[in-house]
Amino acid sequence: MIQLRRSWFDLLKPEFEKEYFKSLQSFLENEYANYTIYPEQKNIFNALNFVALDKIKVVIIGQDPYHEPGQAQGLSFSVPDNFPYPPSLVNIFKEIENDLQIKCNPSGNLERWAKQGVLLLNTVLTVRKGLANSHKDKGWEALTRKIIEIVGKRKEPIVFLLWGSYAQSYAPLIEKHHLILKSPHPSPLSSYRGFFGCKHFSKCNNFLISNGQSPIDWH
Repeated sequence: MIQLRRSWFDLLKPEFEKEYFKSLQSFLENEYANYTIYPEQKNIFNALNFVALDKIKVVIIGQDPYHEPGQAQGLSFSVPDNFPYPPSLVNIFKEIENDLQIKCNPSGNLERWAKQGVLLLNTVLTVRKGLANSHKDKGWEALTRKIIEIVGKRKEPIVFLLWGSYAQSYAPLIEKHHLILKSPHPSPLSSYRGFFGCKHFSKCNNFLISNGQSPIDWH
């Protein structure tokens, strides 16, 4: 079940040996055997497999995977090519276009961001079909908290985009030399309370450039 690039596996090996993770594995084995679970097992750790720790420029924290057929691909907010944008992604693209005065790629597949160093990390990495948050409090949060802690301690500066109170609860794990940008969640329920107009994408790129890194092509 752990299909993970070697560098991340070595960093997280102590977690994999803890009781909470062994319990999580048993739970997942039963879930995948008896229910439809998203994403596919090979894609659970996609966020980490796309970007090594030393290549991360930006972190976007999500909650749990999409729970409808075919949507989840192991990257927060992302859907495969040719899928309609979920509502939050519609608003993310809208803010990008307004902020950067560009036209976004018609695909909702955000692998193009991950390949540039954007860690698209959900804090719960699996979900049962049709049941949002069904794998909440099963152990994933302990692992992803450790991941965020490891990233938050990296010496080279990173931009953390924390949208909504859930993502913002992880701010204490992030050291002060990183840039933390906070706003309401891009969900239609909260986007008009300050996500629109937050200009996180231009602020992110300005910070990267000022620290000698190439900006993200957010199109």
